[in-house]
Amino acid sequence: MIYIKTAEEIALMREGGKILAKTLDELSRAVAPGIKTIEIDKLAEGLVLKYGAKSSFKGYKPKFYEGEKGYPASVCVSINEEVVHGIPGERVLKEGDIVSMDMGILYKGFFTDAAITAGAGKISSQARKLIDVTKKSLEIGIKEIGQGKHLGDIGFAIQSYAEQNGFSVVRDLVGHGVGKYIHEDPEIPNYGFRGQGLEFKKGMTLALEPMVNIGAPDVKILPDGWTFVSSDKSLVAHFEHTVAVTENGAEILTKL
Repeated sequence: MIYIKTAEEIALMREGGKILAKTLDELSRAVAPGIKTIEIDKLAEGLVLKYGAKSSFKGYKPKFYEGEKGYPASVCVSINEEVVHGIPGERVLKEGDIVSMDMGILYKGFFTDAAITAGAGKISSQARKLIDVTKKSLEIGIKEIGQGKHLGDIGFAIQSYAEQNGFSVVRDLVGHGVGKYIHEDPEIPNYGFRGQGLEFKKGMTLALEPMVNIGAPDVKILPDGWTFVSSDKSLVAHFEHTVAVTENGAEILTKL
């Protein structure tokens, strides 16, 4: 079901989105060789609580999950070939790692979702290009949103830009609606054809999240039941924003 949000509801999501943007900005600044991923998680949890929100990921059980306890951390920390849902722990970041941090928060009854990828110390030129292209593909996808346009326009734009730069987009994982729930309809693939799929309407709130691989687009899930990795172990970057469909296009809600 697609939930159309009122102006008042979007205003609350905007407040929460700013909190999430501040948190991810601080997390990205903390990424450095020598830090443990669990330290990133502790920082994330402390920040959102300080801002009067809470993580929406901790304890969450998505459709694919078969366990009982749900996701065990406040933020997903995925390194190098890890695409999404990496579990923070005792792993220590090394020089040259790229680190994707994906987080959702609940604030005043509404959810927002965002992700960012950062480098630990000096990273390779190829890794830098991957990060830059993935970030730019998200910006390009957001520009495709508007009343009367279609989901396929987003996917086509993201896929085209990534592939023009020699990369591929993950097809097995997609963006989604967000707001009243962590995951809402519609699903938002990062590939597609112009003019196809659902037509955007004012008041929709969406989480766009391109995941771009240096290698092939195929992914698999690790035995922990959470972490998705590129099947060929190639580097992956991930960026995400929550946006609202407006009369004039899209408003990014998860920005500073």
